[in-house]
Amino acid sequence: MSSDDLAHFHPLDPGRINTIDPVELRYWCQQLQCNEAQLRQALAMAGDHVTAVRDQLAALRN
Repeated sequence: MSSDDLAHFHPLDPGRINTIDPVELRYWCQQLQCNEAQLRQALAMAGDHVTAVRDQLAALRN
């Protein structure tokens, strides 16, 4: 699946990140402007709620 295909992808639960689905992980990496390692680190620290992960990624960047 290319990044163009991700433009049409929508997660089943837009408030949580499903770590089991590789397509969803790629989608969230694109949305949150991070790589998978950074996303997994933020998930480990903040849980799977998108807002908490976004905040954690911002903290990791500072």
